[in-house]
Amino acid sequence: MKFRILEILKEQNKTKYWLYIRLGLSYQNFNKLVHNETSSIKLANLQALCEILNCTPNDLFEGY
Repeated sequence: MKFRILEILKEQNKTKYWLYIRLGLSYQNFNKLVHNETSSIKLANLQALCEILNCTPNDLFEGY
């Protein structure tokens, strides 16, 4: 599975920086998250992503 964060941002005409500021993660963790270089995510961060991007968890993921 991989995140579709960059695709969703593009669909919504938002930037990575816009999301980075709202999500409140360290830049290193944020960058790993959006570039699919992480193997886990906290549920609180998943919920925050859904609220910020106005989507569901199903929208955030796609299979390989």
